[in-house]
Amino acid sequence: MNFQQLRIVRETVRQDFNLTTVANTLFTSQPGVSKHIKDLEDELGIEIFVRRGKRLLGLTEPGKELLAVVERILLDAQNVRHIADHFSSRESGNLVIATTHTQARYALPEVIKAFKSEYPRVHLLLHQGSPKEIAELVVAGEADIAIATESLANATELVSFPYYSWHHAVVVPASHPLAERREVSLAEIADYPIVTYHEGFTGRANIDRAFVDAGLVPDIVLSAIDADVIKTYVGIGLGVGIVAAMAYDPERDQDLRRIDVPGLFAPNTTRLAIRRGAYLRSFAYALIDKLIPGLTEQKIAEALRNETLGGSDFVI
Repeated sequence: MNFQQLRIVRETVRQDFNLTTVANTLFTSQPGVSKHIKDLEDELGIEIFVRRGKRLLGLTEPGKELLAVVERILLDAQNVRHIADHFSSRESGNLVIATTHTQARYALPEVIKAFKSEYPRVHLLLHQGSPKEIAELVVAGEADIAIATESLANATELVSFPYYSWHHAVVVPASHPLAERREVSLAEIADYPIVTYHEGFTGRANIDRAFVDAGLVPDIVLSAIDADVIKTYVGIGLGVGIVAAMAYDPERDQDLRRIDVPGLFAPNTTRLAIRRGAYLRSFAYALIDKLIPGLTEQKIAEALRNETLGGSDFVI
């Protein structure tokens, strides 16, 4: 048994049992992947995968139990490397943050600026993706910290903590009939074409729920994952925009007007998550403490000991 065999088992499941994709991902050959699987099955005396001819269809029952152990072994192997890195150089290294465009653009810059001034030798990498992709990156060990509004609280492999709460706002061109209004109703918004976030991003579920609960069917003419894209199309008159309130900048968005509507849509909570059992460098905890003051390494360890599941609120 060797690490390459274990990596192949894990990657086979991640790639939906497509051995060609597994081979490409691990920079090896498909026959080599098949041989590693066969050698491991022969050594253990069990079949790990369900087969139809040469195709793999899924995991056998012993394969399912084996996968959980494989995940732990590979995570601990990664932790060994992180521990060595930590003690060889405590203030330099790589830190990968998986997040959405909205968080990277509007919530993180000032915190990251302060962090980099204290840890100039730490290389930060921002992976931007959908909330589902963000959770998967941290679960897979390809990112250290996840920051998003959706999905993180539902991933059992992650422990998550509330970062901050926020509301949506309406944005319209300065010449729009609603531009000078301080308050608007859902019905008034629904009278116009709407430009807002793509499904699964930046609190879109709360927007949809508000209209459904009010018995309204909005005409969403364009959806995007990027607030700047939404504002661009609002600016050319495509429709009324619904964006995160923090995405409106009076200086940059002088051709638009923001209408605050805190009572129309349910508030949203952005969360920070890390993988259970993952070893984080000291500078990662330093960044977390800047994002959520008081959420120290000790507090996180305490939450894990108390079996605080992702989705449970953290009290400092």
